[in-house]
Amino acid sequence: MKNIKAIGLLLLALLLALAAAVYAAGWVARRSDASTQVVVAAVDVELGTRLSPQMLTVLDWPNSALPPGAFTDAAKLQDRVLRVGVLKGEAVVERKLAPVGAQGGLAAVIAEGKRAMTVRVNDVVGVAGFALPGTYVDVMVNTHRDQGRGEDSQISKTVLEQVLVLAVAQEAGRDETQPKVVSAVTLELSPPDAEKLDLARSVGTLSLVLRNQVDRQRISTLGSTKRQLLAEPAAPVPVAAAASGARRAPRPAPAAPALKVAEPPPAVQAVQADTPVQQGPCVEVFYSSGRSLHCF
Repeated sequence: MKNIKAIGLLLLALLLALAAAVYAAGWVARRSDASTQVVVAAVDVELGTRLSPQMLTVLDWPNSALPPGAFTDAAKLQDRVLRVGVLKGEAVVERKLAPVGAQGGLAAVIAEGKRAMTVRVNDVVGVAGFALPGTYVDVMVNTHRDQGRGEDSQISKTVLEQVLVLAVAQEAGRDETQPKVVSAVTLELSPPDAEKLDLARSVGTLSLVLRNQVDRQRISTLGSTKRQLLAEPAAPVPVAAAASGARRAPRPAPAAPALKVAEPPPAVQAVQADTPVQQGPCVEVFYSSGRSLHCF
């Protein structure tokens, strides 16, 4: 009886083991069917690089996590140019590539409708070397505005906001771990912004202001003057300017000349003083041979 029980348990264990083996084989088969070979980078590749077969390899990629735009054939990536850098083992997808036919270099990195413009910087203007490729900066100009309005002439103002740094010096690699003090920075600008930057560097001195990469808010400022910086009172308006701007008051009409009433001569006054009769007004008449007084 004991031998029969032992044999039964042994047979049950064999059946369970066989079932587990069959299930595992089916699971492995299903997993192999649920993956696709995807082209990935075999080495770290910088942006602007023209791809070659030595830079690429293929790996099994789960279909549930297959990246959009992935390639399954490395031959289709021959001579394509990267718009962004890719790391070893990272899938090469269409959105990371420049259009077909684009040449290698920095020109392939510039977005459609944008332009690349280089400005001269130093360790201060270049934000101590932290303005690296891939970061965003604001451009500030310090200049003198036109005189003649009684205002402070020196002004510092932000003229461009959220400008992408494409390259520093001749390097376009986006390694943000180490600052690099360089003499030139290349910025990605729209055509109107490129014109503003060209004018700004000709009328004053430029400064780059590093900003947070996720900060997309634009703020329009009026600029800061020396008088505002030192909290000085506003300059008084010149009197000549105030007089020229004020409306002139009309001139008053000239007053009519007062009539001079001639007083009677002393002799007449004496006669009038001695005469008790009340007399009216008198008129003195002048002749060529003399004069006479007529009273009424």
